[in-house]
Amino acid sequence: MTSLNNLQMNAEGVIASINGDTRYLSRITSIGLTPGCRIRVMKNDKNRPLLVYSRDTIIALNRNECGNIMVETGVGKK
Repeated sequence: MTSLNNLQMNAEGVIASINGDTRYLSRITSIGLTPGCRIRVMKNDKNRPLLVYSRDTIIALNRNECGNIMVETGVGKK
């Protein structure tokens, strides 16, 4: 298991857990990122927002906040 910001471009995984305060958890889950959700990293350039694809949507995430999203890689597709 690793944090989302450690994944390379085109890497896929499943969100295992999300850590943070109530405001952060509310915001992240409201955009559809929840434990069990499959994601794919579209772009992971240093010092830029992380672009991920999930639930038919591309989402830009703050790099610091991505450290609170733990992802399980190597999980079979559903």
